[in-house]
Amino acid sequence: MKKSLVMWIAVAPFSMLAHAQSSVTLSGVIDVGINAVTNAGGAHQYAMSSGVNNGSRVVFSGIEDLGGGYKSVFFLENGFNVNNGQLGQGGLLFGRQAWVGLASPYGRVTLGRQYDSIVDYVGQFAAADNWGGYISAHPGDLDNFNNSYRTNNSVKFTSLNYNGLTFGGVYSFGGVAGDVSRNQIWSLGAGYNHGPFALGVAYLDVRNPNLSFMGNNSQTPLTAATANGTVTPVYSGYMSARGYQSAGAAASYTIGDATVALTYSNVRFSNLGDLSSGPNPNHYTGTAVFNNAEISLRYRPTPAVLLGAAYDYTDGSSVNANPGAKYHQGQLSAQYFLSKRTTVYVIGVYQHASGTDSTGKQAVAAINLLTPSTSNSQAVVRVGLRQKF
Repeated sequence: MKKSLVMWIAVAPFSMLAHAQSSVTLSGVIDVGINAVTNAGGAHQYAMSSGVNNGSRVVFSGIEDLGGGYKSVFFLENGFNVNNGQLGQGGLLFGRQAWVGLASPYGRVTLGRQYDSIVDYVGQFAAADNWGGYISAHPGDLDNFNNSYRTNNSVKFTSLNYNGLTFGGVYSFGGVAGDVSRNQIWSLGAGYNHGPFALGVAYLDVRNPNLSFMGNNSQTPLTAATANGTVTPVYSGYMSARGYQSAGAAASYTIGDATVALTYSNVRFSNLGDLSSGPNPNHYTGTAVFNNAEISLRYRPTPAVLLGAAYDYTDGSSVNANPGAKYHQGQLSAQYFLSKRTTVYVIGVYQHASGTDSTGKQAVAAINLLTPSTSNSQAVVRVGLRQKF
């Protein structure tokens, strides 16, 4: 009897844990392939890379029914490099997302490291998020449509679906004693989906973006005088901005097997010259503004084939004596689904730059997350394999 009681005490916690986690799910993506780049720092480059079409990841998610329409939920998403096994997002264990919360008959509230409203309501319309991968993102992913940056220390509300209408918002505490606005982040967005038509709008506002937003993909805290590691010349020279604002709108319409989508964003690096936010080697003041527009087409001639094409244009404003830069970008993609889980694909991207970029030099082509070109043009062809589980 005594032995049975001891065994029950030892086993019971694990039994209860297994019952509580009965809805826990393990899933993920492994994406790997070869990139051929025409000009990467002045030379042709052929290299294997991970996570271009979809970021390689492992996801632990769970839900528990609490009764009365209430549920507890969690989501832990680890990014990794399948080539060498290293952690992604600067070495963070769950650098893609990590949150826990409660779902109710009125919506869902979650807390942790999460995506902002731009990603949730507008980014999903962009070619990069559909079929083009991160190399098809807008230059430098300057508007965060491709979710290059996450929001730490955030509280997020997501509404229920009201006949196709959804909405939500995110607020991140800056965590600086005596200054509630420093490092603060907030965003709002809404989406509507009815029949063949879909629409999304969102706004993101970030204080001290070099420290709070663009520099949060690392285990090492940044100091005010440190650049965030952003190597893209599209906006790396604007890290002294006190504020960053991204406003986006998008729409799509499906006709048979084809979907046409339009996206627009207005991005501002405001109040340049704040050395407590980041370095300012070019002594910029004022605001740097980018306007971006994209049109894309996705076509499914058969259930096993997906074809995509898009054109993107970015127009940068003048800042002080810097006249700004312009970027033209085109991309094509073809995917073949060997099964529901396994896909082979090819993606091609070409970019042409002109004007003067944020570093104060003649603009060079800089396809997202590739080594910038030494000239005003750059092209990449990606052949890859994606496995979902």
